[in-house]
Amino acid sequence: MRKKQFKAESKRLMDMMVNSIYTNKEIFLREIISNASDAIDKLAFLSLTDDKVGLSRSDFQITLTVDKENRVLTVSDNGIGMNADELENNLGVIAHSGSRAFSQENADADLSDTEIIGQFGVGFYSAFMVSDKITVITRKYGEDQGYRWESSGVDGYTIEPCDRDTVGTDIIMHIKEDGEEPNEYSKYLQEYTLRSLIKKYSDYIRFPIKMLVKKEDTEEYETLNSMVPIWHKKKSEVTQEEYDNYYKEHWMDITAPVCTIPISTDGTVSYEALIYVPAEAQTMYYTEEFKKGLQLYSSGVMIMDKCEDLVPDAFNFIKGVVESPDLSLNISREMLQQSRQLSAIRGHIEKKVKAELKKLMETNREAYENFYKYYGRHFKANLLETYGMSRDLVSDLLLFYSSTERKLVTLEEYVNRMSDDQKYIYYATGESVSAVDDLPQAEIVKDHNMELLYLVDPGDEFLPGALGTFMDKQFKSINDDDLGFEDEKKETDESVYKDAFKFIKDTLGDKVDEIKASTRLKSHPVFMSSGDGITFEMERYFNAVQPGVAGAKAKRILEINTDHDAFKALDAARKDDPERAKKIATVLYNQSLLIAGLPIENPTEYTDLLVSLF
Repeated sequence: MRKKQFKAESKRLMDMMVNSIYTNKEIFLREIISNASDAIDKLAFLSLTDDKVGLSRSDFQITLTVDKENRVLTVSDNGIGMNADELENNLGVIAHSGSRAFSQENADADLSDTEIIGQFGVGFYSAFMVSDKITVITRKYGEDQGYRWESSGVDGYTIEPCDRDTVGTDIIMHIKEDGEEPNEYSKYLQEYTLRSLIKKYSDYIRFPIKMLVKKEDTEEYETLNSMVPIWHKKKSEVTQEEYDNYYKEHWMDITAPVCTIPISTDGTVSYEALIYVPAEAQTMYYTEEFKKGLQLYSSGVMIMDKCEDLVPDAFNFIKGVVESPDLSLNISREMLQQSRQLSAIRGHIEKKVKAELKKLMETNREAYENFYKYYGRHFKANLLETYGMSRDLVSDLLLFYSSTERKLVTLEEYVNRMSDDQKYIYYATGESVSAVDDLPQAEIVKDHNMELLYLVDPGDEFLPGALGTFMDKQFKSINDDDLGFEDEKKETDESVYKDAFKFIKDTLGDKVDEIKASTRLKSHPVFMSSGDGITFEMERYFNAVQPGVAGAKAKRILEINTDHDAFKALDAARKDDPERAKKIATVLYNQSLLIAGLPIENPTEYTDLLVSLF
């Protein structure tokens, strides 16, 4: 029989499609099964008004048959089938979609129970990625004559009459021989691989996908797909255990999720989703290999395993699935085209996740705090990375240790406890709760019975700047010169201590930038402050992230409690025993470094110096 040639543009498209459009060979089975599902849906639609079809919805199915010896994989359906003209138009002209034509022809009909997947007319040819020859045997509903289409690729195809007892289509793929890679193509003849691909891509096709499998000493057909997605079921029909088991199985987590969020919405954008918030972070989350994303489905077919564009950056840890008929897919269905629908779904998911986390915080604080151990730093990082743009989203999800409650609290809880005369949200930064608790400059805040928030994670020093305000309250560091207390503003005559301060500065040299009398110290003799600009915590952060970065050094301002006996001893020794005064000045300097969490230059020398004063 004379072989017909594909059109020149079709040849180019086939070559591009097989080598470029589809990046993953295994999706060929997804495409062939999707086409089979479309064919069944078309006949099922006709059966609603044509009683001659003789099939109910429960009679339809897709069947896989494997012939390992002859390297043949066959996908069969009992759908609407094709005649010679349709074979010519649908398979002879690449990118002509019979499914799209069907949808257009029935534009005014109710297709709500019909899921037509194919839209581009190229999915069938993905089978040439794994096949060196494809034979199609088909018979259209309402016609007695069957036809055989056959092709080995770009060299053309043949169409001839043949016998087929029933309506429907067989896609017979002769699988390529393995190349340099072991089992490169033979795996598509193995039961395990076929099961896995059905489960991965076609588990929710609405018709049973069956395959003849060995059962002990016999063979029988087994349905490989579950057909009804768990997210299609009403929440009242699914137990929490079923939700948890689905999560554990699909995302390889031994711990149940802390939040389960089923979503079903109709409107400008219609979609269904099942979103999970993991209770704990898996190891991969902290690596560069981690990629955010939700599984994306369209009409029961998985289009993408990790659709990053559906996941808000602030909630990059969420897992789950989204299914929508409204998204614009590109020709390979492996990527999404950017669209307003996509953005709308992401925004809706963002609100849902935020609401569930707030609910968890209010109803099960222990579970939320455990979740926060793993993801709290991510919220903070997102706030900083967005330069505060995400403050409305994450600010009321943050937790900080409280000086008065002696536990983690929210910013809202802090503000609600503020007295009428309290002006600011007071905070202190440091390497740990115990280190902050002992800061000399914290005394004045505590003495005024003000609650103090401890910011002890790396980078926390930058949070108040990113947050700006919270519930119209400004943040105030205990290192600021003006803490807003009237009794703090006592006048200090610096000229009285001018000579003593000059002596200390001459002794310490460029180790300190300034000596000043403190208005905040009570029981402690000194502390080291940084003034405006870079703080010590910022300095430590920059040195850890990018050592040696220019300008990442905080000022050293030695603040002295002029009422303390240590300073009085230094001032007296300055006149009678200058060498002893120098030792006292050096000891006080090193003490201020230790309190600020800064390294002292020579611990042994400092210890010897301290002992020498006795």
